[in-house]
Amino acid sequence: MLRAKTAIAILAIVYLGFSTCCAQNLEEDWNDFLHYIKIGRFDMAKGYANAILKSNPDPVKLLELSRENQQGYQILVRVNEVAPDVELADLSGKVLAIIEQGRFIERTEPRIIAEEVRRLSTTDRGWLIAVKRLRNAGEYAIPFMLDAMVDAMSDPSRKEELSDLVRALPEIGRDAIRPLAAALQTNNVALKAQIISALGKISYPQALPYLKYVIENEASAELRAMAQQSIRQINPAMLQAPAARLFYELSENYYYHAESLAPAHDADFANIWFWDSDAGELYREEVDRDYFNELMSMQTCEWALRADPGFGSAIGLWLAAFFKAESADVEKMPDYFGERHADAMVYATTAGVEYLHQALARAVKDNNAHVALGVIEALAKTAGEKSLLYQMGPSQPLLDALSFNDRMVRYSAAIAVGEAGPRQGFAESKLVVANLAEALGQSPRGGSAGANGWSEEIAESYAVRAAEAMLSLARSRNPVLDLSIAQPALESAVNDERIQVLAGQILAYLDSPGAQRAIAAMALDAGNAMDVRISAFNSLADSAKLNANMLPDETIDEIYALISSDATDPELRSAAAAAYGALNLPSRKVKDLILDQAKS
Repeated sequence: MLRAKTAIAILAIVYLGFSTCCAQNLEEDWNDFLHYIKIGRFDMAKGYANAILKSNPDPVKLLELSRENQQGYQILVRVNEVAPDVELADLSGKVLAIIEQGRFIERTEPRIIAEEVRRLSTTDRGWLIAVKRLRNAGEYAIPFMLDAMVDAMSDPSRKEELSDLVRALPEIGRDAIRPLAAALQTNNVALKAQIISALGKISYPQALPYLKYVIENEASAELRAMAQQSIRQINPAMLQAPAARLFYELSENYYYHAESLAPAHDADFANIWFWDSDAGELYREEVDRDYFNELMSMQTCEWALRADPGFGSAIGLWLAAFFKAESADVEKMPDYFGERHADAMVYATTAGVEYLHQALARAVKDNNAHVALGVIEALAKTAGEKSLLYQMGPSQPLLDALSFNDRMVRYSAAIAVGEAGPRQGFAESKLVVANLAEALGQSPRGGSAGANGWSEEIAESYAVRAAEAMLSLARSRNPVLDLSIAQPALESAVNDERIQVLAGQILAYLDSPGAQRAIAAMALDAGNAMDVRISAFNSLADSAKLNANMLPDETIDEIYALISSDATDPELRSAAAAAYGALNLPSRKVKDLILDQAKS
């Protein structure tokens, strides 16, 4: 036993010595790093910065060192901002990131928070120190404080402890509002009363919709009266506003990333707070900062709909926020969505067109291509002519999207209108066809990438979809969208392997010599695949039936030579013959064909 204790003691001394040595080395490297920055010896400073980073420093210890030399820390921040040396700026940025990590660890450590909650009930000085540290912990302190309050409420001998907690709760400030708002779902009336009171004392507008919801839905008259008093402390005028409207306004503030609602900047994630009604406690879900605001916008829209199920504007904003959240470059949505949670498109195609147009109008106004594209694709799947040309005040969102600065949005809007086949005229009809024509000729490298990116697959998809929409319009003899505007693009498209067959089919409906000649050229081009040539002759036959012969004699002679040759593929020869007959040529042309095959 003695040997074991001796061994443990030796190991402890060795570890203590190692830790002390590491701490001393870190402190020396830190001081030398700042010294050489200060005197402008950036080459030396970079060496010490690398030494700090390679030592895998304790973030909290590095934070303490930065506090001991505030002047040096400010110089470091300045070096990182103005970048007199690019490599040094990069290294200093990495050092500062470790310091911020230390700041986060220090303020969120559960053991430390629990100690500070207990310190509230020691001395007046202890209370002040604890409040300062709990305010630094921010939202992370609230679950501990609420749990302590619940425990104190159940024990009459801890009345003074409860008083210290109640007094401290509003001192946490603005960062406490999100978890406190979630905790308003508690069934503990006494706890809810203290939360309502604290929100009023914090006196921040973010709490208004939650307090008004209490007034509109709480069974307890006492709690309703407390909520009214808290609103008076924040903004008395809001007593007349419905909770749904207040939640909607808060949602818009989140949607537009109001700085006053931003999460703490010392972590690469943010927290969304929930209330576990079974356990009677708060819990948080960590989400990516890139879509935190959008998720909070969705959550507050959901509260608006709880407050007033008929508040339809919240649906349009919720859809826009969901599409906006999905546009963030993250691997997956938060865990609380669940594995079977549908994506934004499912909800969008389920929603009515009124709400989709609300979302689209917002996206067009904000110039947000991601949201606009998602909403337009949903409209294209579900809406008819009247729905697509929906009027919102003086504007029609889908038609406004035809002039959007992102080509994918413009093309999707034009395709949606084209597929709907409008029968009533509108001013933007030429713009629809112009966008469809432009989509036909897009290459993987053509134009700027736009917010949604661009690729060979996307370019081909839009070319095909635009051609299919135009073919549908042609076959239905649409009286509104004049496809002759797109004829030059269609004539060029007969040489585009992606859409040449579709282009020929569309051209067959255009009453134009140029259109018919483009089809014939595609059919006669030996460089085209056999199936393409056969399809082109079928389109030529259709063109001839609809518009009569508009081909020059030399082209007709080429078709005749193809038909009369024994070397011509039988299927191609048959298609060419059908087109030749549809041209309804003068009798001498037919006579030549008959006599050329005669044996007598």
